Amino acid sequence: MKKLWQTGWRVGLCALLLLWIFHSIFVNEARLAHPANEWAQLTRQAQWRLGWSEGPARLWQTLTLIQPGAFALSFVLMGCTVALGVMRWRMVLRVQGIDLPFSRAAEISLVAQFFNSFLLGSTGGDLMKAWYAARETHHKKTEAVVTVFVDRLVGLWAMLLFAGVMMIPNFRPMFLEGFGPTKVSGPAGLVILGMLAGCTVVGFLAFRGGVSKRWSGARSWLRRLPKGAKLEQSLDSCRKFGREPFFLTRTLGLSMLLNVICVLQWIVVGRGLGLTIATLPMFVTVPTVICIAALPITPSGLGVRETLFVHMLDEFLKAGPALATAALSLSLLAYAGSLAWSLIGGVVYVTLKRKHHLSEAELDTPNGG
Repeated sequence: MKKLWQTGWRVGLCALLLLWIFHSIFVNEARLAHPANEWAQLTRQAQWRLGWSEGPARLWQTLTLIQPGAFALSFVLMGCTVALGVMRWRMVLRVQGIDLPFSRAAEISLVAQFFNSFLLGSTGGDLMKAWYAARETHHKKTEAVVTVFVDRLVGLWAMLLFAGVMMIPNFRPMFLEGFGPTKVSGPAGLVILGMLAGCTVVGFLAFRGGVSKRWSGARSWLRRLPKGAKLEQSLDSCRKFGREPFFLTRTLGLSMLLNVICVLQWIVVGRGLGLTIATLPMFVTVPTVICIAALPITPSGLGVRETLFVHMLDEFLKAGPALATAALSLSLLAYAGSLAWSLIGGVVYVTLKRKHHLSEAELDTPNGG
């Protein structure tokens, strides 16, 4: 009965979350099909009714636009990004002396992918990832949670840096022509540069520190905060990454490969739709859209991602309404590849074992623990 209950509530929760995911997609599809002023005048209940009456057919219509081979390749490329993310997280875990098997790290990452599909932004699943990581170990719970934060920080910083570098060849359409009453590429570029600067500062303080060196009372003040001891332990865990030789170089290199594959996934979807979109604008548009969609605004960034992508491509290529319609389909289909892996994550979540014990390096040392 205990095993039946544990499986039952997981299945129920999974079904409820999937219902919310598709509800959000259906309502978004209906919203895109109606004029903005007309949609705004509808009540919430009326919007939901339209979503469930029109959304499924419109979503299916969008999915059938792409060539099956291109969609299959898009699915494979999305899987490659998941695998590279698992490899990067394992690199981060090893710095803390935690050896998590690839299969177990993949299970937890897929569960996080599933929860990313309905939590705000596209990083909400990190909370579940941190929770599972802490449950894996008796001796390094804080360190395991910190690895999730560091993995996300490195991944986000790498994608922001990638977008920032790709702004250079796209400087004219983004910054010289990208400002105006209806323009979004210029402000979006400024948001990315601001996020890059903020992420760089956070990373420097986390890995290198400096506040406690200049202010002798910083650590004493930190200990007086609620959970101050855990905060101090987390800070010390972050310092290990700054002292690890070539840690940032290795993780940054892997992250850049992940970013390239991510952009290629969108390009493949575009080719599958018969579009001949220039490659260079895609290499700045895709990471820009993904990074801004990661902000906790809507579930999985739905709506934010599509709006930004359509407007930025239209401003770069100036192809008019026809491209806008195709760009919207491209964005939704690229998200469908991610959603497919999220559904796999939902299956993993239902069948995931409650706890595995990690192989911890400190247990092998005389002073470990």
